[in-house]
Amino acid sequence: MSLLAPVTAPEPVTADPARSVRGSLLTQSWLDLTFLHWAADPADVAPLLPPGTRPDTLDGVTYVGLVAFRMHRVGWFRLPGVPYLGTFPETNVRLYSVDEHGRRGVVFRSLEASRLVPVATARLGFRLPYVWARMSIDRQDDTVTYTSARRWPGPRGAHSRISVRIGEQIQEPTGLEHFLTARWGMHSEFFGRQMYLPNTHPRWPLHRAELTECDESLVVAAGLPKPVRAPVSVLYSPGVPVRFGGPLRPAGIPTP
Repeated sequence: MSLLAPVTAPEPVTADPARSVRGSLLTQSWLDLTFLHWAADPADVAPLLPPGTRPDTLDGVTYVGLVAFRMHRVGWFRLPGVPYLGTFPETNVRLYSVDEHGRRGVVFRSLEASRLVPVATARLGFRLPYVWARMSIDRQDDTVTYTSARRWPGPRGAHSRISVRIGEQIQEPTGLEHFLTARWGMHSEFFGRQMYLPNTHPRWPLHRAELTECDESLVVAAGLPKPVRAPVSVLYSPGVPVRFGGPLRPAGIPTP
């Protein structure tokens, strides 16, 4: 007889929050987002995920995401968001995960940010792989350009330059577009313990986007194979306000 706990089937992919989120650990807004995604072999992704999680797949395929945006007014608990230290460009490399309780989420392999204090706080306080980078976001008419050059810690030279032309708003996102964007939690490991941090926000307003420039080495720096084809999905969103609740135990019970 197996002593392993049964694995629950993944929860449905939903455009609206998958669960209620009690309290407010963090508040923030994510603005001017561009989502680039490449298909990936789950076998390449699995070794990079925290214990207790496995690659989340759609039709047998998982994905690597490169997401560039503007973080706006990060705030703790119910305090007002911070205008300077809490507002900065960010670019992350993320993977798609599901745990033994069926909760879908993301796993961050790296998070570039241009403010040193938030980077140090996230690395020391939450053990998140934030890195300090020189970054900019430039909007000219319907074109947005994001640049990032890593400063600390290394590898030095890791960088990205992404430009997209924003297209029409998507009235009915596809199943893949929901799968890639409607992620209602983050899987991480905190001092050797599995952590799931739930979030809630309004339904994404999504636009088609044309990738006009992509020069990046962040995916390889995150321990993944270099993309050899164009992204399978390029999306833009003007953004949403976001609230994170307290971390959940493996069984889905909030920590005290």
